[in-house]
Amino acid sequence: MRHIRYQEIAGELRSRFCDAPVGSVLPSESEMSAEFGASRVTIRRALELVRDDGLIAARQGFGWYVAGEPVRQSLGSLATIESHVEGVGKLSERKIEEFAFEAAPERVRKILGVDQVLRVKRVNLADGEPFAVVTVWCPADLGATLSRRDVERRPFYELLDVQLRGATQTIGADLASAGDASLLDVPVGAPLLRCQRVTTDHAGCALLLSEHVFPAHRTEFVVDLPQAEPSMTPSGFRIVD
Repeated sequence: MRHIRYQEIAGELRSRFCDAPVGSVLPSESEMSAEFGASRVTIRRALELVRDDGLIAARQGFGWYVAGEPVRQSLGSLATIESHVEGVGKLSERKIEEFAFEAAPERVRKILGVDQVLRVKRVNLADGEPFAVVTVWCPADLGATLSRRDVERRPFYELLDVQLRGATQTIGADLASAGDASLLDVPVGAPLLRCQRVTTDHAGCALLLSEHVFPAHRTEFVVDLPQAEPSMTPSGFRIVD
């Protein structure tokens, strides 16, 4: 039986990526064109065949990646990334990139109302693959007893000896900078979900400011909306200046 070139390449790609971790980024079409000695048109047809099998997918500005169910995160309660990752049966790990006591940047100072902060930057992993880059700021006096090992093993919510009331989370779209792209193993300019969370105590004072950056193809946010008066405007919607 005669096989057309793009079908042969599709067969090779199927065997190569059938067991690859979900979310893994494929080489670019130009790189695969050079590898297989085939035109971009042939490579695209091969990729489309494999996509029809449900093994891979593509997004504008991102490229091709191994397909799979994204991790769903509920916005209905205050929970950690780890709990969401483990809730879908994946192994959750965290890797600390930076741990420093320093002067608060202006925007952090305005939210937390302090001049000195503890800043922790980490990468969260799901089944060994980078899933989020998280930066957390807390008042320096509140984090004075914490160590790098502490925040690597447990979330801030468990480490702080303060009763929390809840948090306000703001989610927006962004593109991966060189730093984010390197940590998340995605191309520069890939679409991201960037979330800012302000956690407060029972008096309403801000205790934690955190920024969570997720590759857009690896996560979904889910919220249950209560019945309300009919409106064309989504609940919580506001225009960003």
